Amino acid sequence: MPARLPSWAWVTGLTVGAIAAVTVLGVQADRGSHPTATSAKPSSTASAQPTPTPSAPTKVPDGSGTGRRVVYSLGEKRVWLVDASEATRRTFTVWPGSVSPDPGSYTVSSRNAATTGSDGVRIEHIMYFTAKDGVSVAFSNAVDGSSPPPAASGGKTGGVRMKKADGTALWAFGTVGTTVTVVR
Repeated sequence: MPARLPSWAWVTGLTVGAIAAVTVLGVQADRGSHPTATSAKPSSTASAQPTPTPSAPTKVPDGSGTGRRVVYSLGEKRVWLVDASEATRRTFTVWPGSVSPDPGSYTVSSRNAATTGSDGVRIEHIMYFTAKDGVSVAFSNAVDGSSPPPAASGGKTGGVRMKKADGTALWAFGTVGTTVTVVR
């Protein structure tokens, strides 16, 4: 007669199996195709928002403070995740909305796992850190991995969008109370 396993062993085995299955599915989903947002191509007279470039500086801007923080450069359209030892853990380009925060020091005031952005795109990893002209300014990424189209003329959006993997990294790094330093 085979030995009978205690119930906790069954629960542990099922839990480990479920975690492994979810991990495999997550990796497969992340490697899948990532659609891009469709938008009309701007005319030669229209002012289009530049597309972030992969080759950019990795040095944290001078005057961005000290300690563990998120640094957002308006001019470089780039974010740095800086740990307490002043080491850059990650840096990446972003697509700013039509409303940009003023340079200064802020803190992540709230987080929202997912919602629909003011442009109608499903977004996730939303981290609010300030408001300007009545518009909330927050970091986020599109759920489908798309990049945003250029800001519509006259529309006020405060979303600072990034690629999905960068949004996931920022979400893990930036809890409520994390310092966000905005520089020119």
